[in-house]
Amino acid sequence: MTNAEKREPTPIDTIAEEWVDTQLELFPEFHVWLGRPGREGEYADYSPAGAERAVAEVKKALTKIEAAEPVDDIDRVTKMDLTRDLQLQVEKHDAGFGQRDLNVIASPAQELRDIFDLVPTDTEDDWSNVAKRLHNLPAAMDGYIETLRSGIAAGNVPAIRQVREVLTQAKKQVASTGFFFEFTGDAKAGDGELPASLASDLAAGAQESAAAYAKLADFLENELAGHAPEKDAVGRELYSLASRDFLGATVDLDETYEWGIEELARMVAEQESIAREIKPGASVHEAIAFLDGDASRKLHGTDALQRWMQETSDRAIEELGKSHFDIPTEIRRLECMIAPTQEGGIYYTGPSDDFTRAGRMWWSVPEGVTEFDTWRELTTVYHEGVPGHHLQIAQATYNKAQLNSWRRIAGTSGHAEGWALYAERLMEQLGYLDDPADRLGMLDGQRMRAARVVLDIGVHLEKPLPDGSGPWTGEYAFQFLGENVNMNDGFVRFEVNRYLGWPGQAPSYKIGQRIWEQLRDEYARREGAAFDIKAFHKKALDIGGVGLDTLKSALLD
Repeated sequence: MTNAEKREPTPIDTIAEEWVDTQLELFPEFHVWLGRPGREGEYADYSPAGAERAVAEVKKALTKIEAAEPVDDIDRVTKMDLTRDLQLQVEKHDAGFGQRDLNVIASPAQELRDIFDLVPTDTEDDWSNVAKRLHNLPAAMDGYIETLRSGIAAGNVPAIRQVREVLTQAKKQVASTGFFFEFTGDAKAGDGELPASLASDLAAGAQESAAAYAKLADFLENELAGHAPEKDAVGRELYSLASRDFLGATVDLDETYEWGIEELARMVAEQESIAREIKPGASVHEAIAFLDGDASRKLHGTDALQRWMQETSDRAIEELGKSHFDIPTEIRRLECMIAPTQEGGIYYTGPSDDFTRAGRMWWSVPEGVTEFDTWRELTTVYHEGVPGHHLQIAQATYNKAQLNSWRRIAGTSGHAEGWALYAERLMEQLGYLDDPADRLGMLDGQRMRAARVVLDIGVHLEKPLPDGSGPWTGEYAFQFLGENVNMNDGFVRFEVNRYLGWPGQAPSYKIGQRIWEQLRDEYARREGAAFDIKAFHKKALDIGGVGLDTLKSALLD
């Protein structure tokens, strides 16, 4: 079946489509993420009552999908993965995940603001919707604070480290130089000025949103902090749920921890070998210092960084589209962006359902960082772009004729990030990292991902340290990561704080890569001489974003 051949929707497709519609009703922000019109300017209900309404809808959908009978393999995959996802949502709700949902990168504390990065701002109507959202943010924040307060009552509170870090973030939004004032202060519709009444409305909305973050800051500092535990570890029960959520698979956490230690040692050995290629007799640190002194490998300023990202991405799409992948026209547009925040991190956002908004690679450059090394970051462009996230996610969006809406937007971190790391290694195999410096940069990232398997499982399960002493602590995590990445202290601090507050997410990259490689190797073993790697990739990506256990079943059963 080709993408052009329309599949007749089945009852299971209907259930999946209804579930997408339900999520759009419960979480209006999804309209923005999916690029669908409607509910402009609205927020979800972040209160405990909102959470109860949401889980009630989850249970209704779960009853429907469990009773439905698949009519073909596409249905079988949809039922398997939607059932898995809905069951896990109920488990997480019952375990109180929402009550402790506060971390430095991916909690409502950030998401209430982050949505503005994707809202349209081309017309006066767009800016009117922005004003609505700014006015609606305080109510959403009130609901969120109410939920965190319910966690206090239940004795289910995030660690003090996360409270302090998010407090710092919240205070930045309150300042006159914060996002809301700068965002609305520069507002224009195309090349024209906005009407005075709309500009005034935006200014008032910015003030209200900043005040909402001031309220969050006050709550964090004067209420939540007094109940927050010092210990960063969440424990095995919560961690197991989080791991299953991010992977879409159940793994043996103890075996995975030991594998992580072995994989880290292998990455170190590979780095040391390449370091000697770069400079005879050099250690990894000496090779890095040598490369850092090479002016030809440096970019100065975010404008230069953005241009280099775009040029590198465009070249990869053009070349790979000729030889190694079938890349439809709609997917060939990828926009490389400097994010409006300065929190650190590089991420991808998918295209709208109709491709009017392209897939985007975002770089959130920390304050004060003005120099960038191409040898470190080349593999990052492949990770976020093609053949990484963009090829994977945009292909699922493109595959409308075969996949219902839920199959095109669902997925797990293990599937997505595992594929992106798999893609990095693939680019090495295809000759795009033949320069030893670029391979060292790729391995720098791979080593970090291996290190955080060890760190994340170690600290949250309070495992013995790799040398047999122990147990792991949050404080030791900073030292450990610092020893395994060649990054500045600010990067290390942000990354470790992220792992400590977002358990199970960081290891999903490397564990996901491991599972992708295991699936490919088993698929190749079964196919024998008929194995075609290009055909394998197409078959795997055409499935869409699913949990890794579902992917395994779809490819091998």
